[in-house]
Formats: sequence, C-alpha cells, structure tokens
Amino acid sequence: MSKNNRIEYTLHPLRDTLYNELHIRPFYPVESPQKITHLAAVSNQEELKEVYLLICDLCKRYEVNPPSSDTRTFHQSFGGFVINWERHVEFYSLTILQPASVKGEPFEQTAIDLLPADWVRQLPGHIIAAFHIILDNQQLDYSADALTRYFEGQPVMLSGTYAGKAEIYTAFKLHGDGHGRIMIRDKGMNQLQTGRLTRRFIDVETYRLLSLLSLPLARQITPQLLDMDHQLADILTDVSRLDDSSGERSILEKLTKIEARLETYRAKTTNRFSATRAYHQLVKDRLERIKEVKVDEHLSIGEFIGRRLNPALRTCESAQRWMEDLSKRIERASDLMRTRVNLTLQEQNRSQLEAMNRRSRLQFRLQETVEGLSIAAISYYAIGLLSYLFKGLPLKHWGLDKNVLLAGSIPIVLISIWYITRRIKRRLIRTEDLDDE
Repeated sequence: MSKNNRIEYTLHPLRDTLYNELHIRPFYPVESPQKITHLAAVSNQEELKEVYLLICDLCKRYEVNPPSSDTRTFHQSFGGFVINWERHVEFYSLTILQPASVKGEPFEQTAIDLLPADWVRQLPGHIIAAFHIILDNQQLDYSADALTRYFEGQPVMLSGTYAGKAEIYTAFKLHGDGHGRIMIRDKGMNQLQTGRLTRRFIDVETYRLLSLLSLPLARQITPQLLDMDHQLADILTDVSRLDDSSGERSILEKLTKIEARLETYRAKTTNRFSATRAYHQLVKDRLERIKEVKVDEHLSIGEFIGRRLNPALRTCESAQRWMEDLSKRIERASDLMRTRVNLTLQEQNRSQLEAMNRRSRLQFRLQETVEGLSIAAISYYAIGLLSYLFKGLPLKHWGLDKNVLLAGSIPIVLISIWYITRRIKRRLIRTEDLDDE
C-alpha cells in the first residue's frame, strides 16, 4: 500500500496570486437573448476605492454578499440582472446583463435602467466607454430600414464570425442617449461561444477608446515640438557663426530652456503613449480572436478600426519619436557648446599659466638680486664687527696692521656668507620637496 507523505515546502508569498492570475477574468456563459450595458470610467486610486464602496452598497440594497476589499473582479446575480465589475490599474468597468427577449425597438429599454438612478449618479471617475449591446437570437428585423432606425441613421459596420454562427452590427457612434450601440445576432452559438464573443467585443470597444486617450495629447504638443525644432535649428546656426565666447552663455541658456520644456512634455506623455501601445495591442488581439468574416457590400469592423486606429497610433508614436530625437539633438548641441566652453577655458588657463610663469621668473630674478644685496649687507656688518674685534686686540704688539687684516678678511667673509646662504637655501628647498611628497 502506497503512502503519501505531505512535504512541507517554503512557499513563495506570490504563489497563490500567480496561480489565480489566469482565472481573474474568466469567460462566463451568456444565454441569448440578452440586454447588456457596459461602462468604463478612467479613475484614480481614490475613485477606485469609492466605486468599491458603491458596489458594496448595491449588494446591501439587494441583500447580496459584497466582494472583499482586494477583489479585482466581481460577477454576481442580483435577481433580475447580473453585475460584472472589474478593477483595473487606471479604470474600472461595470457590465450589467439582463436576460430578456427584445420586443419593439431594441434600445428603447436598456439593462442600466434596472439600476437605481441615485446609485448610478454616484459612479466616480470619468466615463470613457458607455454602450448598449443587444444579444438577439434572430427575433429582430435586420433589414436596411430597420438597421437605419436602430442606429439613428448612422452607417453600420457588419462582420460575421464563428463560421457564420454570429453577426455583429455597430456604428461606432454615440447616439441620442449618449451611449454607443452594438447588436450581436446569434445564429447558432452555444452559451460559451456567446460569452466569449460578447466579452471580447466589449474589450475591443473599451480598449479602442482607451488607446485613443493620447491622441489629443499628441496633437496638442506637436505644434510645440515644431516650435522647439525651429528654435534648435536657429541655435545651431548661431553656434556655427560664433567667433568668440561672448554668445556662448546666451546659447546655453536657450538650450537649457528648450530642454526643460521638452522634458516636461516627455514626463506628461511617456506613460500615456506606453499605455496606448498596450491598449492597441489588446484591440488587435481581441479582433484576431473574434475571427471575423467579411460580409459582402459591408465595411467590416476590423477594417474600420484598423483604418481609424492605426493612424492614431502612428501619430502618437511619431510624437514620441520626435521628442526622443529632439532630446538627442539638444544633448549633442549641449555637448558641442560644452566643448567650446572647455576650449575657451583651456585657452584662458594657458594664458594665465604663461602670465604666472613670467611673474615667477621675474620674482626669481628679484629674489636673486635681493639675495646678492643681502650677502653684501651681511658681509658689511660682519666686517664692521671684525673691525671692533681688531680694535680691541694688541695688533701692534704682535706686529700686525689692523687695515691689512680687515682688507684680507673681506674676501673670506664674502665667501663664507655666500656659502652659508647657499647651504641654507638648498636645505629649505630639500625640505619643501619632502613635504610635497
């Protein structure tokens, strides 16, 4: 009989989180027909906390167990409708699903009408995506006149998917109620396929709008970048015309101002442009997974999104590359000016060193002159002392003459004082060299 022994491991603190990551946003089965309303709001951290409290309040009103504070997704039935709430990094989404057959005009009564009006008004953040989805099991009229009426006369894009089991209709426009409108015609999908298709198209529309958030920002800074580009070109022209160092300070100040403006724009846009690329990739991924099929005489959803979204992305990428190019050019111009300043400083330092060398040579000559005068002065006083000494000695008794002795001692005194002075000088120089070492 085999025996299973439980081994106690030292677990990584993020192990459970990493395991659960793949199950955070699952596909839920969706049954046709359905009325769906989806909202997505750009929010800061405080607003994300507020919406969590609102979800808890809604659960309390309908006597439903609320989510925990660290919940990132919440999917719950409230009786006549289902709420799917998701918390993301910079936005949250709220999807209301109402299982109901559509009678009359499909967008006359929508799923969000089931929520308390006072509760809806308290939703924090800035709503960026708001649209209704009608999931129909072929009970509605899809003639051209009916589609014109459903979408208020807007041109409708149409794509097939799931090998002809579904068709998607949308205008990608805001309608009279301030919401977008999407119709999914179920022609034989099972509930899992319906849930995946609905979820993926909700992602397409939400991420499409989020990816476009940076486009107005790119359009806003483009004239400023053009102005800075012209200023930089003028500065480089001025640099090529400089004959002396008088204008270097002014040019460096201009370069500093342009660089400060550019870094301000980069700080404001870097994160937004990076998010745009990420959202655009998500849109492409969701469209690929929908596997849409073009319907004759209709512009497909993928073609429409690609034709509109890709140029917007290229505009943002162009603005970002432009800022990076300007930054490199400003850096090169600054290096050029620093090189000029360094050369100017080197010339000034060389001139100062030459002047110091001239002063040192002159000082050395003066020092030698003073040294010679000092030897003569010391010798004079030394001979004077010898004169007093000889005056006190009995030179006549010894047969010596005072004047002769003084005359003979003068060379000896001069040579002795010169030797002593030179020796002291050498000793001082040697001591200074040792101190320097």
